[in-house]
Amino acid sequence: MPFPELARLPHLTPAEARRWQEQLSPLVVRQDRFGRLRTVAGADIGLSEKTGYAAFILYSFPQLEEIERAWSFGELKFPYVPGLLAFREIPLLLKAFAKLRRRPDLILADAHGWAHPRRAGMACHLGIALDIPTIGCAKSVLIGNYEMPAPARGSASPLLDGKEKIGVALRTRTGVRPVFVSIGHRISLRTAARLVLACCDGYRIPKPQRQADQWVKQLRDDAGKVSSPTVAGELI
Repeated sequence: MPFPELARLPHLTPAEARRWQEQLSPLVVRQDRFGRLRTVAGADIGLSEKTGYAAFILYSFPQLEEIERAWSFGELKFPYVPGLLAFREIPLLLKAFAKLRRRPDLILADAHGWAHPRRAGMACHLGIALDIPTIGCAKSVLIGNYEMPAPARGSASPLLDGKEKIGVALRTRTGVRPVFVSIGHRISLRTAARLVLACCDGYRIPKPQRQADQWVKQLRDDAGKVSSPTVAGELI
């Protein structure tokens, strides 16, 4: 890897982290580079002050039946800096991933990927670190502009940063606000949007991602470390 070892990530300065992202962005593969998809994992992280709770839940695809789940927790060592949250959170996500017995064919992350100021959001970090096709599916916009897609499920409109298409606003349920899909690694934007829809089971958020989000909230709350009703933050 032409960038620092993953173990060093929490110890970089913000300036070093931005330079690291600039080196990572050209490594993102934005075409489909995978075979048959048999499994998909949802990834998410919940935060409680200086502690994070990370989780992966693995499902069969396209049946979306749960196969296994794994989690980790620990101290958040990198400061909160918008656009650099991956450096706080990826060490815990990789720790949780290492506990899975089966390697996923695809990861859905509650995160941005290419739709990031340096084209290097959390979904790109995960995809490149693990060399697994990864999709960023975020609940809100970090960067870019879009027109609201048509109300029907499956409708989409481009998410633009200037003239560059960095993602899509995708309607995953009729009449419900869209999610924002972007490339993480080894997948095209068209395929990413199609697979996000394929992982939705009647709700706005794809099932693997939604269940991972619910589980990290439960883990965080069960640990008794939450003093206020915060929610798990999106990974950007």
